[in-house]
Amino acid sequence: MREPAMSDPVFFAPSRAYAAIDIAGLTGAKLADPAHGDVEVRGISAASEGRPGTIVFVDGRKNASLLVGLGAAAVFCTPDIASGVPQGVATLVTAKPQLAFAQVARMLYPTAFAPAPLLGETGVSSGAHVAPTARIEAGATVEAGAVVGAHAEVGSGTIIAPTAVVGANCRIGRDSYVGPGASVLNALVGDKVLIHAGVRIGQSGFGYVGGPTGPVPTPQIGRVIIQDSVEIGANSTVDRGALTDTVIGEGSKIDNLAQIAHNVRIGRGCVIAGQCGLSGSVTLGDYVMLGGRVGVADHVSIGTGSHVAAGSGIATNIPPGERWGGMPAQPIRDFFREIATIRKLTQRGPDRGDDNG
Repeated sequence: MREPAMSDPVFFAPSRAYAAIDIAGLTGAKLADPAHGDVEVRGISAASEGRPGTIVFVDGRKNASLLVGLGAAAVFCTPDIASGVPQGVATLVTAKPQLAFAQVARMLYPTAFAPAPLLGETGVSSGAHVAPTARIEAGATVEAGAVVGAHAEVGSGTIIAPTAVVGANCRIGRDSYVGPGASVLNALVGDKVLIHAGVRIGQSGFGYVGGPTGPVPTPQIGRVIIQDSVEIGANSTVDRGALTDTVIGEGSKIDNLAQIAHNVRIGRGCVIAGQCGLSGSVTLGDYVMLGGRVGVADHVSIGTGSHVAAGSGIATNIPPGERWGGMPAQPIRDFFREIATIRKLTQRGPDRGDDNG
């Protein structure tokens, strides 16, 4: 007999349903029509494919066409387009639709934001290897295949996933997560830190000095300090310091496949997108934002609140609060002016000078 077909798996199921009036109260949005207060929201979806029972968001007039034929139960939208929401769809008006949508998503899908044990285990698995001198607080989880080294400490509520490694003398705070296959060496990690699968923290930095027979390695004896509420995306790397520490400030978020070199100091609340590379001794102030594939040369400083466009190469210091882009990077207005000038030159007609050939 043929085996029955497997049903499609659902990896993230909503925790419960919410009424539109409750969502308004929880997010601060205004329910445009009180008659829609009982509309039930059981999930989220993209506005382009809004499904029955879900909530979506539409931000501003440039996206207003997404409201046409919208089939969702409810929508967050800005005041200027609220009149375009189809009848029967609960309209939740707010100046920041995406932020309100994220708040509801966190309530509906808590496990998507706070990873749970992959194997459903609690406590220290019999299949884990934990050194006798390690200290695992009550309430922490060390799953099968994980390794915790000598004198390491793991705080309550933290999950060490299968095949993750926490090296000797490392400290992981409370309510943190070290994903499958990640390694944390020579590091002190704070509370509520998310370290995703395959991350490498605390390995030797790329420090060499020229010698008579080739590059000679210099000592890499510093640490990695990761402050509270940091998130580090899958397969990113954070090298330990050479003589001082590599530091990632509180609340900073690093995307997948980023490289943070030795002695880098990242401020609070920074956002670093995928494939960025920060060379040795780079300093980022607070709330810096780097787009994807930004490269930063060694010893460069990027001031607090500055934004750098994707694909840029930074070779000089950036003052606080500025927007830069390009390769090499420059103030964004100069970059756009340069692009516009080149475009005008390339759009000129063919050269009509004398041709005696």
